[in-house]
Amino acid sequence: MTDAAIELAGVTCRFTARRRQTLALADVSLRIGSGEFVTVVGPSGCGKSTLLKIIAGLVAPSAGTVRLLGRPVDGPRHDIGFVFQRAALLDWRGARRNILLQAEMRGMDRAAARVRADELIELTGLTGFEEALPYELSGGMQQRVALCRALLHEPPVLLMDEPFGALDALTRERMNAELHAIWRRTGTTVVLVTHSIAEAVFLGTRVAVLSPRPGRLLADFEVDLPAEREYGDVMADGRFERLARELRSLLTA
Repeated sequence: MTDAAIELAGVTCRFTARRRQTLALADVSLRIGSGEFVTVVGPSGCGKSTLLKIIAGLVAPSAGTVRLLGRPVDGPRHDIGFVFQRAALLDWRGARRNILLQAEMRGMDRAAARVRADELIELTGLTGFEEALPYELSGGMQQRVALCRALLHEPPVLLMDEPFGALDALTRERMNAELHAIWRRTGTTVVLVTHSIAEAVFLGTRVAVLSPRPGRLLADFEVDLPAEREYGDVMADGRFERLARELRSLLTA
C-alpha cells in the first residue's frame, strides 16, 4: 500500500446527551493510503458521519488515535475539503462567488483563486452558470458548486458525507461518474460515506463496512474493478455483482 494519508487506531467515540451516554463508534482501526478512494457503508446511526468528523478534527474521539497526512489530529484541520449532503450555498451569491467563499475564508490570493475556480467550473460542467444563483441551479449543479468549493484550495484529502443522497437516481449516477473522473484526474485521497451499495462499489478502490451502533469495522473489501469506469459497463461486470451481493448479505445479516 502507498504511504498512509489517514490512520485510525482503536478509535472509540461516546456522546453524552440528557445524561444518557451513547457509544457511537467502538475500536475502529483503518489505514487509507494516499490517493485511495475509500467508501464507507453501514446502517443508519452506525457512526459513519461521526467517523468523518473525527478524521476532520471536528469531533474528538473518546479513545484511540487519528493521524492525517502523518500528523496527529488534535483539532479542526484546514488541509482537507469537506462536502456535506446539502450544498449549503449562500442564496445571494452566484456559483463562482459561492466557490470563491473558500478563498475568502482562507485568505487565498484572489487572482489565483479565480483561475482555479474557473478550472473547476469547466471540469465539473458548470461553464455558462458562473453567475447563476442557487435557486437557478438543479440539485446536481448545486452539489457541483459545493464540490468545486471543497476542491478550490487543492486539498490532499477530501471527505464526503452522503453528498448525492438527496438527488434523483439518474442525476446521482451522473454525479458519481463525474466524481470518479475528477478523482482520477486530481489523485486526491477521498473518503465518502454512503447508504448506497452500488455507489460504494462503483466509486471505491476499497469499501469499509461498519456494523450497527456502536459502529465497528466489519469488513474492508478491495474493489477489483478497472481504474477507468463507465457506469453501464461496471453494472454489468460480474465482479461488481459479486461484491454488491456480498456487501448486501453482510449488511442484512
